[in-house]
Amino acid sequence: MEYLPFFGAICWWSLILLPWRPWSTREKIEASAPESSRAALSDITVLIPARNEGLYIQPTLSGVRAQGQIACVIVIDDQSVDDTAEQARKCGAKIITGTSPPAGWSGKLWALEQGLKEVRTPYTLLLDADIELAPGIVAELRQKARIENLALVSLMAEPPMKNFIECLLMPAFIFFFKLLYPFGLANKPASRIAAAAGGCILVETRALRSVGAFVNLHDALIDDCTLAVRIKRADLRTWIGLSHAARSHRGYQTLKPIWEMVARTAYTQLRYSPILLAICTLIMVSMFWAAPFGFLLLPAQEIYIVSSLAWIAMFFAYMPTLIYYQRSPLWGLALPIIGTLYLAMTWTSALRYWRGERAWWKDRRYESKTNN
Repeated sequence: MEYLPFFGAICWWSLILLPWRPWSTREKIEASAPESSRAALSDITVLIPARNEGLYIQPTLSGVRAQGQIACVIVIDDQSVDDTAEQARKCGAKIITGTSPPAGWSGKLWALEQGLKEVRTPYTLLLDADIELAPGIVAELRQKARIENLALVSLMAEPPMKNFIECLLMPAFIFFFKLLYPFGLANKPASRIAAAAGGCILVETRALRSVGAFVNLHDALIDDCTLAVRIKRADLRTWIGLSHAARSHRGYQTLKPIWEMVARTAYTQLRYSPILLAICTLIMVSMFWAAPFGFLLLPAQEIYIVSSLAWIAMFFAYMPTLIYYQRSPLWGLALPIIGTLYLAMTWTSALRYWRGERAWWKDRRYESKTNN
């Protein structure tokens, strides 16, 4: 027990000193000048899978229209029971009425597979139904893909941060994602790390089909990163970055929906491994509690020094994310609580998996493979 504060502090400072700087916000792309928003985008088809997204689909489609002359905007209505299709039709989108996903398919990927059959353009933009794009960002993505010869370009959308629970947890969601999938490594062709954010992905249609499109990842719960892995394994280049020009307008008024969102895939991130879960627990307890608060249990001078160093590293690591999203640095004081909540969400995910529930999302239950 007495070694945990030292271990946690070492973890924090190792994180700071890593050459690829996973805590950094340097990988980013913003919307272009206003005149670029009128660019001809006839080489792009937009695919938007939508299940019960009537509250969100109109701002999303308005953002798409503001990009310029896109070839086709397709909304795949994934058996919605609300007015998703009606709202999308009012915005001029082409509607595909989706069918029930076959056994083993996730609903989102089956919807995208149905939509992909209609794509005839060199590029496909995969867009979530709750992502609003700023004018000019699609032209920027296409230009980056062309200049840097990228088969896949992805944006981590700005999360909602309007109330206390969103400000507490959503910047940290991005922070932890970047620790799991360091953008600096993911964007290097020689690195085995690959990552994408499913809310906004511009991909070469030919590359998408060459890796088997959605058939080869039909049961993936972390489908965005799985797609990036397949693209990269085909010796094609990918890029992921932050952006203020892609914004989620799906708010979280309470802790529960955020908990459910994280618990849906947290244990999947750990490859359903009890060993990795135990290691993750040890690391997070050491970093978020033993290191910063070790002096409460072991009031020795060296522990005070270790705790101070841990707090300094913690603030330094989290500060770029807070600054990027224009949040107060004081939110850094809440990191121990934030880390504890995310660890509890991860354990929720693991417990559900051991009970036979791989995931529950959009009113669909996905059983764990042990029960299939």
